[in-house]
Amino acid sequence: MRHFFFDPRALGGRARESAPYWPRRRWLFAASGAALAALAGVDASRVRAAAPRVIKVHARRFVFTPDRIALAPHESVVFELTAQDTVMGFSIPQYGVRADVPPGAVVRLAAQAGGPGTVQFLCDIFCGSGHETMNGVLVVG
Repeated sequence: MRHFFFDPRALGGRARESAPYWPRRRWLFAASGAALAALAGVDASRVRAAAPRVIKVHARRFVFTPDRIALAPHESVVFELTAQDTVMGFSIPQYGVRADVPPGAVVRLAAQAGGPGTVQFLCDIFCGSGHETMNGVLVVG
């Protein structure tokens, strides 16, 4: 098959034949594929980097386990909360997040750490005598 720059009828049946298109098209497809692969690789690495760390926290009467959690500054995390014996509350007032945790359920709570320092988390649902000591600390830094 021949490719023409102009309609051959416009030149009295004769036209200058162009170079085959396939070598140029192959280069174009290869360059486009490489660009898409590079963009996809960047997006995938951003997604992997942005995936929050999951931290499991178990609550039973008057105790959180663990009661001390280390976080990086501005780290995104998801707390997986479970309760053993009664409905508990999990609250980080400084970050404005809280959740009710019924026994036997797994509750996921997303949060983002702030700047370096210590932040308290606590149970904010009365669970009996000793409730006032049910707390823990996030160490950011």
